[in-house]
Amino acid sequence: MSESNCPLVERIARVLAGAKLSANADGDNGHAADEVDRTWREHVNQALAVLHTMREPDEAQAAVGDTQTWRNMVEAAIAQRID
Repeated sequence: MSESNCPLVERIARVLAGAKLSANADGDNGHAADEVDRTWREHVNQALAVLHTMREPDEAQAAVGDTQTWRNMVEAAIAQRID
């Protein structure tokens, strides 16, 4: 399995920034990458809210994996510091 070198909180914040800005989502910017790079930190609190919601796996997730490992992984993402 491959691993990202970018913290999960940052990846989620970037997706949220892109969704707000990009013409491919709710925004009107056809080339939003530079603006996402500048503004993703504004979405860290929203990203953390998403992760807090994800701490508890649903029934489908629990049926296919170790729920404690899931919780530990999400908690680790929440605890990771974003500089």
